[in-house]
Order: sequence, then structure tokens, then C-alpha cells
Amino acid sequence: MQERVLRRGRPSGSKTADPVVAAAFGSVIRSARTSRGIAQEALALRSGIERSHMGKIERGEHMPTLSAVFKLAKGLGISAAVLIQDTASLLPPDYMGTE
Repeated sequence: MQERVLRRGRPSGSKTADPVVAAAFGSVIRSARTSRGIAQEALALRSGIERSHMGKIERGEHMPTLSAVFKLAKGLGISAAVLIQDTASLLPPDYMGTE
């Protein structure tokens, strides 16, 4: 029997971010921020997130960590659950395998 070699990290070619979810989340963040009259730089400062990373999140280029989602929610003065729920509402109906 051949011994398997364990390698750390993700398999080659795999991705941790889903571009559809990242774009939907970014749209939710931008909408929540602009509806409250908060500048992108101000939200980044309130949330403890780098301003450049904030822009990438809003453009759907980066998928934030769970802790960043909570920081953004706090910076916006809303619940992280609301951010997730609003993101889910922007996904295609059959995207997650449920309708």
C-alpha cells in the first residue's frame, strides 16, 4: 500500500472566495454605507479595516473573514446577521441549492 503524503494548505487551484457571494456582499456593504452617509474611508476607520481592503470588499474582489464581517457590522451600526441575510437575498434563487 502506497503511503499518502499530507500537504498543508489548500489544494492547488482551489479558491477560498466565491466571486458571486463576494460581489453580493460587497454590494450590501456599499449600499448600507451610502444609505447611512458614511464615506468608505470612515467605515474602514470605524471597522478597523485597511481602506484599500475596504474598497476591494465593496468591489467584490476580496471576501472578508468572519471577524471582518462583525467589524463591518459594528462600524455600520447593524447586526452581522442582517448583512448575511441581505447578501443571501441578492444571490440567485437556486445558487445555494435551495429555492
